[in-house]
Amino acid sequence: MRRTRIRNTLIRLLAGATVGALAGLAVAQTAPTAAAATGSTVTVSGRGEFKDMKFTVSQTRNLTSQAVTVSWTGGTPTRFAGTQFNTDFVQIMQCWGDDDGTVPSNPGPARTQCQYGASPTTDRGSWPGNAYDDTRQVFYSADPTNYGQDNRYGAANPNAPGEVPFKSVDGTTVTTNTQNNQFFNYNTSNEIDFARTSANGTGQEYFEVQTANEAPHLGCGEPVTTGGVAKPRSCWLVIVPQGHLDLDGKPYADKSQVNAGSPVSSTNWANRIAVKLDFNSVGTNCALGADERPTTGSELVADAMTSWQARLCSSGKVYSYTELGEPDTRSRLSNDGSSGLAFTTRALGADVSSAAPSDTTTYAPVALSGAVIAFTIERRPKADAPESINKLTGTKVQSIRLTPRLVAKLLTESYRSSPWGAVISGTAAKGYGWARNNPAGLASDPEFIALNPEFAYFSVSETPSTDTDLMTSLGHTDTARALWQWINSDKDARQFLAGVPDDDGMRVNPYYSTNADLNPTGLAFDPSNLDEYPKSDPWCTIPPGSGATLKQCMTDFHPYVEDMHAGALHARRADTLWKSSWDSLASPPAFKSTGPQTVGSRFVITITDAASAARYGLQTASLRNAAGTFVAPTAASLTAAANSAAGKNVAEITPSGATAKNAYPLAQLVYAAVRPAKIKSAARQDYAALLQYAAGTGQVSGADPGRLPAGYAPLSEKLRAQTLKAVQALLHYTGPTAGGSGGPADGGGTGTSGGGPSGTTGTDGGTTGGAGTGGAGGASASASPSASASFDGGKALQTTAAGNTPADPANPLRYAVPVGAALGAVAGAGAPFAGGNRLRLPLRLPLPGGRSVTVVPELPELSRRLRRLLP
Repeated sequence: MRRTRIRNTLIRLLAGATVGALAGLAVAQTAPTAAAATGSTVTVSGRGEFKDMKFTVSQTRNLTSQAVTVSWTGGTPTRFAGTQFNTDFVQIMQCWGDDDGTVPSNPGPARTQCQYGASPTTDRGSWPGNAYDDTRQVFYSADPTNYGQDNRYGAANPNAPGEVPFKSVDGTTVTTNTQNNQFFNYNTSNEIDFARTSANGTGQEYFEVQTANEAPHLGCGEPVTTGGVAKPRSCWLVIVPQGHLDLDGKPYADKSQVNAGSPVSSTNWANRIAVKLDFNSVGTNCALGADERPTTGSELVADAMTSWQARLCSSGKVYSYTELGEPDTRSRLSNDGSSGLAFTTRALGADVSSAAPSDTTTYAPVALSGAVIAFTIERRPKADAPESINKLTGTKVQSIRLTPRLVAKLLTESYRSSPWGAVISGTAAKGYGWARNNPAGLASDPEFIALNPEFAYFSVSETPSTDTDLMTSLGHTDTARALWQWINSDKDARQFLAGVPDDDGMRVNPYYSTNADLNPTGLAFDPSNLDEYPKSDPWCTIPPGSGATLKQCMTDFHPYVEDMHAGALHARRADTLWKSSWDSLASPPAFKSTGPQTVGSRFVITITDAASAARYGLQTASLRNAAGTFVAPTAASLTAAANSAAGKNVAEITPSGATAKNAYPLAQLVYAAVRPAKIKSAARQDYAALLQYAAGTGQVSGADPGRLPAGYAPLSEKLRAQTLKAVQALLHYTGPTAGGSGGPADGGGTGTSGGGPSGTTGTDGGTTGGAGTGGAGGASASASPSASASFDGGKALQTTAAGNTPADPANPLRYAVPVGAALGAVAGAGAPFAGGNRLRLPLRLPLPGGRSVTVVPELPELSRRLRRLLP
């Protein structure tokens, strides 16, 4: 009776978990690429005062949630009134709807259907807007004489500003309080209120394009049926230039104040430039319930798999993908070979205290990418900066150089302002004397300035939200392991961690010291096998000057992000998630986020993957490699690093082993791993089809669905040949199989020991251990990318034939509602017991389109103990 009650309770918890996860899914992020689709760049000329300006949008087709570049030439340099933008700047927004017919030479949407006007409603002291040019507020005039006046809205009260309404795609119209409305606000809008034109008349911005997943009120990419044909809804990118002439064609009379008005006023809207945006479809995917094959593992392959899925699904086979840290992925596949195909950068059994399974494991290289340190940094010169620096004010830094020791300083929270409030006016809190003479942040570190001289002239507010730490993700990953290996391979970095000051006297935060005598815990910090980003410093305080009554700790000052993709998105938005503002009027009083950083002084650094950085248009650091060369992550440098890969079963790229001068030190090869003895013949054939595609068309770079997205380097001929050999091994596997009728495999028996003589190494073939890899026949063994892939069986509705974007992301909860995710995680803890007496971890919740989210990872010891609760 007691166990029945327990099981019934757990079933209810599982239902709660599903509801929580699906609630989060409603705002989930999706899709792969950032590279411009061939021929989709568009250039449009301005009109009137702006006739000499030309605006170029880097990509206008096959769009998903990503960044596109908007650049312009022929402009007049931006001028300021104090710290506020005054004349000759550019404003950019995203809109929905059909052409309103007002400008036949440049079709575009109605101004009421544009996401704009969500500037801050509080704390506007340093904000560069005048509450008109950054909102939807206008003054009515039947016959306007000044920019910012409107001949339609605001007539009800001509002595006070009116507002241009916002109309959502579902017909709901917001007429008041548009600055913080039910659809978008300062934290979620992708609008660019202020984009500077430089001294040479040019400018450039990275614009975050949002799909219906991120902005349901715009509906971009949602299927729309017209004449019986469903196509994804197109949207618009709209540019509104603000000039220095008033409506009468004469310069503004008063240059001491901001003269610009709202870009959605009828007067400014007359100058708008619209560019049509065509999206991959959202809201459709491989049919739910279609036959599918599960894949799980490395986030490094997420964008590639999402791209490949769209094409493979429409061609006849559904492959689900669940993002999971590589160590957990290997543990899962080792414990349960019937779980399908796993993506990893290391062989099973490579982890400490783990062993490879005794049966055959087939490995196949599928992707070459890597970790990057990406950033958004804008130049804000000091008062005494030279003219060469001043003329670049507000522009983005395109590259920086970083050494292992500099990255170690960031990850170990060793800059003075990282433990916020530990040193105030030269006085250090107890135990934090080590920080007193350290630089406040990266930008003022002499070691960094020696490598990046222009930063000596920058004014940076060095706080937890800027240059004192790296934005990192939670969990155990091979990416984190590679980064710590890179740090640990460097003598200077090792000495710094051991407690030796750098040349300028900077000292390590002792909580990260590898010297147990210096570490306050009495234990040495060990980065040699670390595969996460710990926040070891226990510092907590009431932030100075906040007026708060609650403390904040290091995970508050430096919050984790969900994964590397989320880190890239937040870096694009310049939002480090630190809730730094105390709201005493809240009930109960609490810290709140101030939102994205102010334009012109943004400074955010994150660890992400190369594909996510490319997708969101982030700049990436050049890292010092084993040869002493600073190398940026490019296809060539990733390939050079891959040439150094070594290992018995699965060749790994190691930072110390990538000794070529042009090798990127954090490159990683991702392998597909399958235990053929543990799955049925049909599954082996389906996975062979996936690998066949990955080694062929999947290695052709491009933005179209099915191609290899930006941020990956195509595999070499040798690596593709290895993958195709693995295809043959799966198609013609004749070794022992496990299980019986109705089980995951086709027969009985066991395999031989891993890495045994019957198998081949990861470098030469694709299998380790076991017997019987196949011969010729089946899928083509050509090492060149093929124009089409072969498939064997399976059924799926062809919902992505036109290159649809899946409605849910590679990591379905990347942008899920936090409450829903938390409820799902807590309630899901009981779900493994609800369906019977066999405990199965990791716990995955199925989601539409064949994907799932990992709620509880593989925990062997926990599984053993909890089984005892069941009959």
